[in-house]
Amino acid sequence: MRDEKQKDVTWQGKCSGTVYIGGNENEGHFSLINETCSMFAHTNPLHLSVFPSVVRFEAEVVAMTAAILGSKEKVSGGQICGNMTSGGTESILLAVKSSRDYMKAKKGITKPEMIIPVSAHSAYDKAAQYFKIKLWRVPVNKEFRADVKAIKRYINKNTIMIVGSAPGFPHGIIDPIEELGDLASSYQICFHVDLCLGGFVLPFARKLGYPVPPFDFTVQGVTSISVDVHKYGLAPKGTSVVLYRNREIRKHQFVAVTEWTGGLYVSPTIAGSRAGGLIAGAWAAMISLGSEGYLENTKEVMEASKRIQKGIQDIPELFVIGRPDMSIIAFGSDVVDIFEVNDILSSKGWHLNALQRPNSVHICVTLQHVPVVQIFLKDLRDSVQTVKENPGPVNGGFAPIYGAAGKMPDRVMVQDLLVEFMDSSC
Repeated sequence: MRDEKQKDVTWQGKCSGTVYIGGNENEGHFSLINETCSMFAHTNPLHLSVFPSVVRFEAEVVAMTAAILGSKEKVSGGQICGNMTSGGTESILLAVKSSRDYMKAKKGITKPEMIIPVSAHSAYDKAAQYFKIKLWRVPVNKEFRADVKAIKRYINKNTIMIVGSAPGFPHGIIDPIEELGDLASSYQICFHVDLCLGGFVLPFARKLGYPVPPFDFTVQGVTSISVDVHKYGLAPKGTSVVLYRNREIRKHQFVAVTEWTGGLYVSPTIAGSRAGGLIAGAWAAMISLGSEGYLENTKEVMEASKRIQKGIQDIPELFVIGRPDMSIIAFGSDVVDIFEVNDILSSKGWHLNALQRPNSVHICVTLQHVPVVQIFLKDLRDSVQTVKENPGPVNGGFAPIYGAAGKMPDRVMVQDLLVEFMDSSC
């Protein structure tokens, strides 16, 4: 296994997002996470009476996460509740499923529809397929934020929920959460806020004085929130939290079985058995860092992000997409092929995210990037110059694939190609 691990790429400081903990994987916070996961590797919160330790850890992770997202504010209603999940996708899936069933019980909706901005995470597409919900993807405005007026036009008697992100994955831009909350309230529908990236940054960025608009349960109309502890919460991979404004909504997340010969059964999330070691790791991460730790980490990440953003803006061939609100900076070009630039960066060991509509690339800044900001900017400048002087696809690069996929009018064909790729990869 050690031999196989050596074949992994060098990810330290080189990947967009991916690894959010700073430093070396054999020391510091990494060591704490490794030790706690190992200590509770055999545990499973499904067995409540056998492993009360991890049951307690989960409850406290949920409570601590809720606290930084407005649960202690009077306007939240004082009933915020939730559960831990395996990641942002499961948190979103559960929020959508719960909203669907809640709206069926409350308004009798049997042909559910969901409205999301085109910038919303692909997990909503997955939820729509899994739970048989009609999905409307609405264009964003010129600032790459959710277009509230456009979303309103799609609302009808079958609408169960709308969605906002704080920030969105593609461009790091926060949607107008307050306006969307007002819209949801006026139509008495559910409103989910995706805080998978921002949940452990925005509350602390606000304390540091950054201009952060309202985004959590203090906003009226927000009925559920997803937030990943395994990103900027610095917990082990496979830990997220889904939160609800009250238990009336959350009870629709649970599955209870009364007629099984194996006995009475009830489960809170999609998984039955869950890894107690991951829950313990998340608890240890939050307890060890505390508010001061997250505040310091946010300061470092936000300052590094601003330096990278300015560095990109100083490259005349590039432009930044919109006005990033957090630590994700997307950039494109009208002068060079941005995907060719990305391929050159890849040859230098960087692993960034390629985006579409518009063609662009983003970097999600983590603690791993804090020491290498200038190295990244130099490699980016050099890559732009290389493509400018020698335009054309790089041997083995992905620029031709992304370029062709973006121009294909038949999106079903693109979808089929993705499925074939996945089928051959796993």
